[in-house]
Amino acid sequence: MPADTDRSPLAHRPLWPDTLPPAERVTTSPLPGDTDADVAIVGAGMTGLWTAHHLLRLDPGLRVVVVDREDVGFGASGRNGGWCSAIMPMSLDAIAARHGAAAAQRMQLAMYDTVHEVTGFAAAHDIADACTRNGTISLARNPMQLDRLRSQAATFARFGLPEAHHVLTADEARAHCDASGVLGGSFTPHCATVHPARLTHAVARSAIAAGARVHGGTTVTEIDERRLVTDRGTIRADVVVRATEGYTMQLPGQRRALLPIYSLMIATEPLDDATWQSIGLHGRPTFNDDRHLVIYGQRTTDGRIAFGGRGAPYHFGSAVRPEFDTHDGVRALLTESLRELFPVLHDVAITHHWGGVLAAPRDWTCSVRFDRRTGFATAGGYVGDGVATAHLAGRTLAALVTGSADDGDREIVRLPWVGHRSRRWEPEPFRWLGVNGGRIAAARADAVEGRTGRRSRLWGGVVDLLLGH
Repeated sequence: MPADTDRSPLAHRPLWPDTLPPAERVTTSPLPGDTDADVAIVGAGMTGLWTAHHLLRLDPGLRVVVVDREDVGFGASGRNGGWCSAIMPMSLDAIAARHGAAAAQRMQLAMYDTVHEVTGFAAAHDIADACTRNGTISLARNPMQLDRLRSQAATFARFGLPEAHHVLTADEARAHCDASGVLGGSFTPHCATVHPARLTHAVARSAIAAGARVHGGTTVTEIDERRLVTDRGTIRADVVVRATEGYTMQLPGQRRALLPIYSLMIATEPLDDATWQSIGLHGRPTFNDDRHLVIYGQRTTDGRIAFGGRGAPYHFGSAVRPEFDTHDGVRALLTESLRELFPVLHDVAITHHWGGVLAAPRDWTCSVRFDRRTGFATAGGYVGDGVATAHLAGRTLAALVTGSADDGDREIVRLPWVGHRSRRWEPEPFRWLGVNGGRIAAARADAVEGRTGRRSRLWGGVVDLLLGH
């Protein structure tokens, strides 16, 4: 019989906080009262902390205060799948349609550089084993998936990035990852396998060492021009940065700004050497296949598989609640999918199950904005691709706020996502109907492709429109 996840006392806990070394954990205290700052940041996740880190790198004299309702890395920054990738939610074609092919290429090259910068930071801060650049293997397990991977590689080549994705034969793909039913695949070197909690806490330590004040247990109730009102006091600041990603819709007036989407995960017990010999992943690349209802996985440093995917329902009214972080139906689906990929895991225990909320803009385009007149800055909308993107966002916000004259910073403030504004999501019940309809259509399209090897008629213009493509 397959191992029953409910037998584990950790079955409804995230893996990453459980495997964060106590010596690396950053603890904070609430804001002690009213204070003044040069920059006040809402959100102690990767965007907020990287922003603080880069602000103080550019101007060590700045007074930077970061506040969060919970604590460091509580949200998606400490719960994600651990891919520090150069993937962006918007396609190169979508960027080129707005800004031209050269701008799309510059944006992608900036993401490649960012992956290197994050791994370099990890090495410099003694957590190199928590962030290693091993690439991504994408598997094709039916003819439509193989066609999509080939098309993706051709798109990158068309934008002058031929080295980005290497199309693989079935034998070459299985040499990376010996999953069932592999017909081929592709490989990109532009991804690092990350322990997200260790990375986020390392960024927090760096920012605090540079002079940032980070306060958890502090709920922001109002964001005004150059002022944050919290339940612990008011922060007056020249610049206010909103870095709240999946929780943005809980702020006044932001219900339709970003869509909260839950992505859920499971993790196995540590696997023995014989099992790993069967599976592969010897270089620890991250892995997925090219189904529509996204899956993602990694081989952790302690020898587990951490595996996640979409499939959780969107909750009416953009509701975000702690009880949505787990879902028995999605846990069962993820377990079934993992064991179908790797039949050798049939009797392996699933020790952890957790989730987190990510944020999707209506046009699937993340952005960085700063209005010097009002002092308001924001970044986000990563649609689950935020580990590397948050670093680039924080670096960009810091350059915009400080007016840095560094050559590299002058380049990144001209990237096409700077200043972008997405339109608002539709009101309910249209939002609920459209998003959950798209989720069901994706699952059905995957089933049709797996059964027939042909594209599902359901997955076409209507679904692409719902997803903002």
